[in-house]
Amino acid sequence: MAYLSDIEIAQSTKLKKITEIAKVAGIDEEYLELYGNYKAKINQKILTDSDRKNGKLILVTAITPTPAGEGKTTTTIGLADGLKRIGKNVVVALREPSLGPVFGVKGGAAGGGYAQVVPMEDINLHFTGDFHAIGAANNLLAAMLDNHIHQGNELKIDTRKIVWKRCVDMNDRQLRFVVNGLGGKANGVPREDGYDITVASEIMAVFCLASDIADLKARLSRIVVAYNYNDEPVTAGDLKAVGAMVALLKDAIKPNLVQTLEGTPALVHGGPFANIAHGCNSVIATRMALKLGDYAVTEAGFGADLGAEKFLDIKCRCANLKPDAVVVVGTVRALKMHGGLNKSELNNENLTALEKGLPNLLRHVKNITEVYKLPCVVAINRFPTDTDNEIALVIEKCKNLGVNTVLSTVWAEGGKGGMALAEEVVKLCEKENNFEFAYGDDLSIKEKIQAVVKKVYGGDGVSFMPNALSQMKRLEELGYQKMPICMAKTQYSFSDNPAFLGAPTGFTVTVRNLKVSAGAGFIVALTGEIMTMPGLPKVPAAEKIDVDDDGKIIGLF
Repeated sequence: MAYLSDIEIAQSTKLKKITEIAKVAGIDEEYLELYGNYKAKINQKILTDSDRKNGKLILVTAITPTPAGEGKTTTTIGLADGLKRIGKNVVVALREPSLGPVFGVKGGAAGGGYAQVVPMEDINLHFTGDFHAIGAANNLLAAMLDNHIHQGNELKIDTRKIVWKRCVDMNDRQLRFVVNGLGGKANGVPREDGYDITVASEIMAVFCLASDIADLKARLSRIVVAYNYNDEPVTAGDLKAVGAMVALLKDAIKPNLVQTLEGTPALVHGGPFANIAHGCNSVIATRMALKLGDYAVTEAGFGADLGAEKFLDIKCRCANLKPDAVVVVGTVRALKMHGGLNKSELNNENLTALEKGLPNLLRHVKNITEVYKLPCVVAINRFPTDTDNEIALVIEKCKNLGVNTVLSTVWAEGGKGGMALAEEVVKLCEKENNFEFAYGDDLSIKEKIQAVVKKVYGGDGVSFMPNALSQMKRLEELGYQKMPICMAKTQYSFSDNPAFLGAPTGFTVTVRNLKVSAGAGFIVALTGEIMTMPGLPKVPAAEKIDVDDDGKIIGLF
């Protein structure tokens, strides 16, 4: 049987005008800024003008990702459509895709099958220009920093202690380390530099955590770009760059309204990576979804040890949010990979491999229910090759933890395949919960990192490289110790070693570098071989993307 590709499904669906979607969401036209017929930005004034009570907040997360795929975003969208089908007023809030994965390994990232947000080509490529604005603001700050040094360096910036990098939203390993300012005095001061991918930039994190323009300005002004000869921080505020940066971001900070294939309102806004940054869509979009819907469905990147941990320990702490229910998405196929099977062996029943891989799912579930004290349901994204015996084993193991398992078929059936999950989520939202963070504000930097590693990852402890220990001491001297921790870690394992699948034990996590993201309000702990600028694979997804003679994009996932 031949299946349509995601882009073919999206292009064959007749979209509603975005003004109709706005009416469904209860958005008055005075708050809409149209970007053609099917996209719009929403003025954040709607948050202050509305006296509507907040709806229920549902977080969708997943098991540790594998090449078999888990379908977290697809499930998020299908759940929202399922809630709509059972008569609920719902808005979904998602991240914007980065061009890096779109042209790299994953291809498009707007859901899949019959659970997508559309127009998917626009969402995946440029969209409303938010990422370009973020990159421009980042690089303006870099240009003003180097210009300040060139023009006399009044702030006495030590060029060996510049921590601000330029960025581009593309996987380009060639730019990780560069030397610039060459060619004589007129061309600047020669120094070592480098690029991050835009979705790893602190501007992206600030953009997604800011509550309004005033908060955006305050956060941008606190960004540490370098240290002076006395080892004191130099900020974007010191460089007088903030006003111009906000001018570049003032339109981007307004959330983007689109729709699912079934016409459910969707806010797609911001997109930091979860293995490098905090992995959540913007606070403004989440708050807007809570205002507009009785149920707001959102997701956080990669597995629950990354995206969900940061959603709960960073975003919820920063924005004073409290989830009402959590969905942990998994697949039998992915769990069998965690049990040691190769991707080519997943189509046959193998209860031994499944049982060996199931602890990965169970650890994620226990973290949600026991560490964070939140109600949880497991959504199994069912594939045609999954057997009844395999499904029964997953249900049995989750039941032992007091958690229900619901089969999801949203990829093939859209909202219809998410109705059972929607019913379960509605029940969970009515339960009382005693949500708490994995660590308190008053712990030391070291204690916070140890809490994440031991309580969430299941590790024995943390090994700090000498460089990280000296950075930790200086950050505490500068008064940054009360900030939460943003762990930069491989997405492929609970540990910092991507080869450790399943639910590994007996490991330590090595922290090799610590840096403050003072504007975002967290400390980044770099572990393992994690990089802030990915590279393209041997065969990039970009090789399959094309445009036909009529201007129609093909090959985008």
